Amino acid sequence: MATALKTRLYAETIKPKIGARVLNGKAELLSGELSNEIRTLLEERAVLVFPQLHLTDEEQVLFTRSLGQFTKEMRGEEVFEITLDKTRNPTSAEYLKGSLFWHIDGTMHQYPIHVSVLTSKVLPTWGGNTEFANTAAAYEDLPAETKLKIAGLRAMHSAWTSLFYYEPEPSQAKFEEMVALGETELPIVWTHRSGRKSLVLGCTAHHVVDMNWTESALLLNGLRDFATSEPYHYAHEWSVGDTVMWDNTVSMHRARPYDPDCGRLLHRTIVAGDEPIV
Repeated sequence: MATALKTRLYAETIKPKIGARVLNGKAELLSGELSNEIRTLLEERAVLVFPQLHLTDEEQVLFTRSLGQFTKEMRGEEVFEITLDKTRNPTSAEYLKGSLFWHIDGTMHQYPIHVSVLTSKVLPTWGGNTEFANTAAAYEDLPAETKLKIAGLRAMHSAWTSLFYYEPEPSQAKFEEMVALGETELPIVWTHRSGRKSLVLGCTAHHVVDMNWTESALLLNGLRDFATSEPYHYAHEWSVGDTVMWDNTVSMHRARPYDPDCGRLLHRTIVAGDEPIV
């Protein structure tokens, strides 16, 4: 009597502290049989790379649904086009300029995105790599005295803080528009339900509450510099058809500079978060 063979997940480590490359074919990945193993590996490695998968939008949605609670984007679309081309993305091209700086998606939301999935459609003429940093591994390796210093500290986060990264002298109208999006106070150390801890940093972090502003800036900058350094850092150089996913709750990411008129295009789908930053 024939026995059905269980599909195995084939993956190789990219760096000791971050990243894994998944080598299974498209059919195996879309079957859903590997979903639990993929989720486990993603939690461990923060970033997973699926080379040359060439997912269609429909396949990417199906793949993302297999990983958790699929959610639509803010405008209701299932697939979000990440591009600075205003003819393709007229409402978000300006906002996406902030993606060139280290950030966590959704720090202003009650539940930040859990998993993001990106597929490359059009390459830039130059630049445009996407960088990731494992903020859980970085926290684990902090010196004991630093962990003690930042325990219980909280920082203010806002969209308008990130505005000054890419437009240091905005018009008052644009500044007021960003300020109207509000701000939120978050812990520097996120204690997850699992007990694991990660750092909450990035370009939305303005200042540490009740701390001298110079000391605050030195602390936030130092933590970000540490968390994005080797060995917690991975830069992905895109090929058309590559798919990359990351656990947004234990990582930061950013795009490297590229020609804004080149038409660089990636398609994003997301798994909803269900855990507040506490």
